[in-house]
Amino acid sequence: MCGFCGFVDTELEDKKSVLTGMMNKIIHRGPDSDGQFIDESAALGFRRLSIIDLEEGSQPLYNTNKTLVLTFNGEIYNYQSIRETLIQKGYEFKTHTDSEVLVHGYDEYGTDLLSHLRGMFAFVIWDREKQTLFGARDFFGIKPFYYYKEGNRFVYGSEIKSLLEHPAVNKELNEEALENYLTFQYSPTTDTFFKGISKLPPAHFFTFKDGVLDIKRYWEPTFIETEGSLDEYVDMIDQTMKESIQTHKISDVEVGCFLSSGVDSSYVASCFKGDKTFTVGFDNEQYNEISYAKELSKEIGIENFHKVITPEEYWGSLTKVQYHMDEPLADPAAVALYFVSELASKHVKVVLSGEGADELFGGYNIYKEPVDNAKYHTLPQGLRTFLAKLAKALPFSFKGKNYLIRGAQTIEERFIGNAYMFSVDERKKLLKVSTPAKDPTTLTAPFYAKVKDKSDVTKMQYLDMHMWLAGDILLKADKMSMAHSLELRVPFLDKEVCRLATKIPLRYRVNKENTKYAMRLAAKRNMPAATANKKKLGFPVPIRVWLKEDKYYNIVKEAFTSAPARKYFNEDMLIHILDEHKNGHKDNSRKIWTIFMFLVWYNQYFGEATA
Repeated sequence: MCGFCGFVDTELEDKKSVLTGMMNKIIHRGPDSDGQFIDESAALGFRRLSIIDLEEGSQPLYNTNKTLVLTFNGEIYNYQSIRETLIQKGYEFKTHTDSEVLVHGYDEYGTDLLSHLRGMFAFVIWDREKQTLFGARDFFGIKPFYYYKEGNRFVYGSEIKSLLEHPAVNKELNEEALENYLTFQYSPTTDTFFKGISKLPPAHFFTFKDGVLDIKRYWEPTFIETEGSLDEYVDMIDQTMKESIQTHKISDVEVGCFLSSGVDSSYVASCFKGDKTFTVGFDNEQYNEISYAKELSKEIGIENFHKVITPEEYWGSLTKVQYHMDEPLADPAAVALYFVSELASKHVKVVLSGEGADELFGGYNIYKEPVDNAKYHTLPQGLRTFLAKLAKALPFSFKGKNYLIRGAQTIEERFIGNAYMFSVDERKKLLKVSTPAKDPTTLTAPFYAKVKDKSDVTKMQYLDMHMWLAGDILLKADKMSMAHSLELRVPFLDKEVCRLATKIPLRYRVNKENTKYAMRLAAKRNMPAATANKKKLGFPVPIRVWLKEDKYYNIVKEAFTSAPARKYFNEDMLIHILDEHKNGHKDNSRKIWTIFMFLVWYNQYFGEATA
């Protein structure tokens, strides 16, 4: 796990000082060493966190005749087998690091190198002879990749903050991204909050030559259900997961494991055969998973390190969290990840974590909606539409109102992912600025089109795998762990695990009994049944409670009446939703948090006081 940055820029004269400034912004990603390559056209910078081949694994790395230059962030878990194949083909290796298989592999296979890889990665290779930059991002988007293109100039990096150090990159807010964010709670497109800076999508590679940027997709998951008995699938899940967990432990340093009370991290912790687990919680018992983690760790014979996060610590960390995030993220669990990463970094350099299980195996509670509502959907569409209109017309709330409204909608109309903060009408009224942001369903439509013949649950999984997973889950996992120079690995997000998960029949994924049905049965073989059956909590955070307390209400109110708030938002609406929550009339906590996190982030990058 490392960080890189650089540029192709024939006009910039002082490449070294600019590259060094960019590298200094991401020292936290790689505090162990650094390296640079600079020629008349390109500059490549690298910060290293030493995990494999501690002595010889520094970058940049080169091919035999030094025509190719590599910088790489991530881990290639099957590098040993690739290395052996390349040695048999006559390639000579100077190190034992996984990075070197990329530069020799590109020499041998070209862009088809990507089909040989198993791992998490973002990397670039500069071809000095062809004056071509090649780069790629891993299958699921575990590792980040940002870029800026202007004419013949191309600037890139692991984090946006490094790109901002290049003199050609102007720091300007992308207001369209703000409007989209208000609905999704994260930035849902390839555009970022900074005009001109984009994200390379997961499972894509690019080439840049003579000012032309060409981006192509090289892999995508395909759901093709294959018949088999439940026991057969449980066997295959357990076998495949255990193999993936052991593969993800390849390292020359100690590996630990994050542990909440949920089945995903508990499954990984129970199988990883390491010595240390790490957990955080809050002093409110309803939001504290430490007792579960301690009990499980004791049963499986692993030491658990844990920390209770005080409200003061949580709120005091928000500016640092949003700075490291690069773009605003309104997921309250990001802060819990920040603290558990800080805790783990005192003991290990690498941790395993449970991200990705819900998307692959069908774990989110919302995935049960199509199953639970199947009988209602047998009613004629006209009748359901009439009942929905009637429910909407009633000026008061009642139990089942939302059920009737959603029941008249298709899955494509009602599901944009695990978060839906502000509707289009709400965000238009809230914002003072006008943007060309599209309706959320327009953004999700291309993904739904890919699985138009699949079940509603499969459609939801596919959408979340392409938007929610990369935009929220993996963004915070990477940024919060790397803020503390910690490598986070995700054994659920493995090509072999995905290949199996996309074959599992719907009834073994989500049914009346449970979500992640077959996976939970596999997990039960390795842990107490109570843990395997426990409902998903993630890292629960008591923001709903805090926002009713005067101390934290006033912090948010100060932000909501600040100059940036007045610049972008209708101040009366901000105060209304804040007061409505404090007075107990409505739970607006997530909406409040979405706006508040933007303002905290804005203060970090645009320098206007918010909180």
